[in-house]
Amino acid sequence: MRLTLHTFLTLDGVMQAPGGPDDLDDGFVHGGWQAPYRDEEGGAAVVDTFGHASAFLLGRKTYQHFTSFWPSVTDPANTIASKLNALPKYVASTTLGSVDWHNSTLLGGDVAAEVAKLKELPGNELQVHGSGDLAQTLMEHDLVDEYRLYYFPLHLGSGKKLFRDVTRPAVMRLIST
Repeated sequence: MRLTLHTFLTLDGVMQAPGGPDDLDDGFVHGGWQAPYRDEEGGAAVVDTFGHASAFLLGRKTYQHFTSFWPSVTDPANTIASKLNALPKYVASTTLGSVDWHNSTLLGGDVAAEVAKLKELPGNELQVHGSGDLAQTLMEHDLVDEYRLYYFPLHLGSGKKLFRDVTRPAVMRLIST
């Protein structure tokens, strides 16, 4: 499987808490910054993205955020819920003792090695959504095959960024915009 990393970003590269105020790390007070920009076109793009998923790789915070909502969405016409609720979900966490969302597996200690094995499995895309700390590990070990970055027209001036100062330099190729 190809590992694709999907994330919402502000113009200054902040990825922290786009959907709600649940991530207060480092005093972040801008949670939910994406809400004013949700529209049908963006929603259709996200739904299309989920259509390519064969499995999901999630960090602890994103997993917990997703499990608070998606398991209760049972409409088979909802592509996002259908995919998230049915497909395998691999969770990278050093603090969770177990995962109970249907078809979820907690990864072992060496996340990079575990993800490298997952990428060898058959399928289309192993999708990472959000999961900022996990994204750092994946980038550090050169495990991301494709970035799908959704930029929103605002800047926050603070917050966790996808490309942080410790991120290794890398050359990328623009596929589409």
